[in-house]
Amino acid sequence: MIRIEDLTFTYPGAEKPSLKKIRLHVEKGDFLAVIGNNGCGKSTLCKTLNGLIPHFISGDMEGHVLIGGEDTQEQQVGSLARKVGYVYQDFENQIVRPTVLDDASFACLNYALEGHEERGRKALSMCGLKEKEGDFIWQLSGGQKHLLALAGALALGPEVLILDEPIAQLDPFHARQTYEILEKLNREYGKTIIVIEHHTEYIARYCKHAILMRDGEILWKLPAREALRQVEDLEESNIFPPQVTLAAYQLKKRGILLENVPLPTTLEEGKEAFSSCRFWPCVGRHQEEKPLGEVMVDLENIRAGYRAVKGESRPIFDGFSLKIRRGEKVALIGSNGAGKSTMMKLMIGLMKPEAGRISLQGQNTRKMSPEEMAKRISMVYQNPEEMFIKDSIEADIAYAMRVRKVPDWRERTEKLLELFHLTGIKDRDGRLLSGGQMRRASLAIGIALNPGILLLDEPTANLDIATRHEIMGTLELLKGITETVVIATHDMQLVCQWADRILVLKDGRLIADGAREEIFADREVERQVGIQPPEIYAMGRALSEKADCYTIEEFIDCFQEMEVNCFQEMEANCFQEMKGEGFGYAGEAV
Repeated sequence: MIRIEDLTFTYPGAEKPSLKKIRLHVEKGDFLAVIGNNGCGKSTLCKTLNGLIPHFISGDMEGHVLIGGEDTQEQQVGSLARKVGYVYQDFENQIVRPTVLDDASFACLNYALEGHEERGRKALSMCGLKEKEGDFIWQLSGGQKHLLALAGALALGPEVLILDEPIAQLDPFHARQTYEILEKLNREYGKTIIVIEHHTEYIARYCKHAILMRDGEILWKLPAREALRQVEDLEESNIFPPQVTLAAYQLKKRGILLENVPLPTTLEEGKEAFSSCRFWPCVGRHQEEKPLGEVMVDLENIRAGYRAVKGESRPIFDGFSLKIRRGEKVALIGSNGAGKSTMMKLMIGLMKPEAGRISLQGQNTRKMSPEEMAKRISMVYQNPEEMFIKDSIEADIAYAMRVRKVPDWRERTEKLLELFHLTGIKDRDGRLLSGGQMRRASLAIGIALNPGILLLDEPTANLDIATRHEIMGTLELLKGITETVVIATHDMQLVCQWADRILVLKDGRLIADGAREEIFADREVERQVGIQPPEIYAMGRALSEKADCYTIEEFIDCFQEMEVNCFQEMEANCFQEMKGEGFGYAGEAV
């Protein structure tokens, strides 16, 4: 179906090629994952398949890309779009019409295809949106919008579908839904699916093959589960294998898991692999209760929403109340459209409530100027490039301090550059940095005025493992700077590793508020919101209902400590038995 021969591509002005002598063959009906660290060439490779490179994106291209035996350089982008559908990472930019059916059928109308609406309806049905065809697009959730973008590409009837980071901005429920639909398109309709993906647990569950890219080259192509067992290769390329795979790999290195046991990549494989050694369930590490600090944010009986096209208000919150205290590390979770971003906009003053009161450290925000609020609370947006307004990150970090005439703004700028490891790139435009550099720079901008409260919207979205760990390390740096941090995220690993308080939103209501042990043990919350704990938690629970392992380290401890725990259990059981027989603890007659 797809054949790439000796493909090399160099962007204008680049010092080295982004793709180097690529050779690849993709069979019809494959479900292929393209993996690799940020900047390795994944998106560039996929853009050669639908002709954007070299027809729209210029550069030096050598070699050949053949789709169905035809060279993409000899075809027009318009004709290639009917062979290769593409859903981009910023999928909302592909939605151009006001209603669902209108948008799904727009490409067919643009091509003057007969029965364009019927083609759109069929694509919507294939994507699980049949009941939504009369809705306005702003009535859809984020997951539904992503499926609409897929339907728009699918309506043209392409044999190949490419999706760039299809679940990066989706909650766990919509992520599963998206991959189940892709699996159906692959299995029942024979579509060749190519995904650029960092979430390896989905690769293990749904994909047939995977290729690993590094520095513009393809290192290997393997069956998906075999690919995920190449732990050293993946870690060297900053890819995070499934948690069950990493746990088994660590246990093998420590001699606990036998060498001849294949590394598991799914929960089902994990049950079999870990059955060969003794698992002693660890209970959760409950944190010590801290004394309640000062109330930093107080939302009292809030009503807020958005105006629809016809002017009526669509409420998101109605009678909503919440207090956030000094020193708390709060994770805000829930499905797309639950109200997480709206809550942050209300806190920072980008939205005003229709009713109710919002206070920052006891002061009503309606009576505060933007300058006063900026000293108390700051927000780092999901798309960090939105934080950059100057031509260098040094100027961006200094900007708020300089215009507010902070006395030592120059010295503070230098300290922030050093703290976030940005000194060597301080003269570069923030919009041209790597993903991790952008995130670090945006965090430096966010705390420039030393706010007491910091809000972060999806700080680890779209990042590979190295960049994600980099951001986790950066969050640790905030401890001595900003005491109170609120993060809106779908990243359950981040939630379990970092947060001490978790808020769960559903349809503008707070349905759960507590520590991780309370939230993830609540089956009703899981049912209502579709949140999923990290895979390693599910693995522990599959081995023992008493296990509470939220990280790989906690899971491994359940094996490392088994000898001590087994001895303690035997000792306790022996004591109980002897008591029943009329003996004391030391075996003396009672």
